Amino acid sequence: MKKLEYDLVIIGGGPAGLAAALEAKRDGVSKILICERAPYLGGILNQCIHNGFGLQYFKEELTGPEYASRFIEELENSDIDVKLGTMVMEIMADKKVIAVNREDGMFQIDTKALILAMGCRERTRGAITIPGSRPAGIMTAGTAQSYVNLEGYLPGKEVVILGSGDIGLIMARRLTLEGVNVKGVIELMPYSTGLIRNKVQCLDDFGIPLLLSHSITEVHGNERLEGVTIAEVDKSFKPIEGTEHYVSCDTLLLSVGLIPENELSNNLGCEMDKVTRGPVVNEKRITNIPWVFACGNVLHVHDLVDNVTQEAEIAGKAAAAFINNKTNEEEKDVIITHDKNIGYVVPQHIDALNNQEQTIKFFLRVRNPDEDVRLIVKDNFNKTLLNLKKTIVEPGTMVTFNLPREFVTKDTSSIDISISKEQAQ
Repeated sequence: MKKLEYDLVIIGGGPAGLAAALEAKRDGVSKILICERAPYLGGILNQCIHNGFGLQYFKEELTGPEYASRFIEELENSDIDVKLGTMVMEIMADKKVIAVNREDGMFQIDTKALILAMGCRERTRGAITIPGSRPAGIMTAGTAQSYVNLEGYLPGKEVVILGSGDIGLIMARRLTLEGVNVKGVIELMPYSTGLIRNKVQCLDDFGIPLLLSHSITEVHGNERLEGVTIAEVDKSFKPIEGTEHYVSCDTLLLSVGLIPENELSNNLGCEMDKVTRGPVVNEKRITNIPWVFACGNVLHVHDLVDNVTQEAEIAGKAAAAFINNKTNEEEKDVIITHDKNIGYVVPQHIDALNNQEQTIKFFLRVRNPDEDVRLIVKDNFNKTLLNLKKTIVEPGTMVTFNLPREFVTKDTSSIDISISKEQAQ
């Protein structure tokens, strides 16, 4: 078996992997290898031809391919190695990575550190168990996006979309622009799960109906989808009898959630968060395995690629510090807790003795939408560290905030984050 040696191996050549590699190179890592299973770099951004990317990171509006090209061009001008069409088969506990491609066959990579940046995948019909037959014409919204934007094919002429995630909303607009009759978007929850701007720009601006608290109870058709039965659901998400109605269509797109690609992480023994379904990490994006780092959608599903990039740079910088032996020998773990209104917080713990950065950036998602709330951060002495007003919070939009490092001392053992209704004066 062919053997290679690198200081840093990054699995995934999407926006997270690219940003992490470039940051590690800037921080002095000599030999870096990116393993990407697709035949090109850029990941999902290649099929996201709509604009809206880069507003935070580049302070300008870009399409997905334009955003990716900024990093790909910089990478091409570096000595970072890339292996495309390469599938990583196994990560071993002794810092060895087993991969395979057409050119090298199966080969082994010895490394000093590893960054997980494999991204995420869409939930399929099998994950949500829609009753009915199994006709052609049922696919994920991302698959339809690939057909239209990369292959030049339309998936159908009359479309219903289940789920109001961002990809589903964007495809509602994209297909309408191509002359497809998008009959509506069906959402199980009583609110849209995508970004507000996508609901407005992709549905409202085109007059596409959004049915909240509804679901599809049956699909109809043999060889090709002929229609779906839609029903209203109660607070327990069970169909309400008598509310069913039939909608004819030849295509059903599913935008019902994303799942981090963590088979390799699980097999390696990374501690996993039950909510994010990604590894548990500290503020440097270090997993429970000291030489393994994680960033991007493999860690938790982001709504903005700008946040992916910023998080990946954190991981790249930390991996470089580990490789160059610039990490603190002593650590003091500070646990992050949160109230029931918050679904999850990343990072899940931080090192009280890490003073490499002036601020710690937190990412979180709320469970339910709300308005005029306060985000309050307290330490284990019940001292308020931050008290921030948020006009609107919603599950589809990531909430981020920066905690000054000076607020975390050697006496800090836990930090609690809560979001609650602002009290009337």
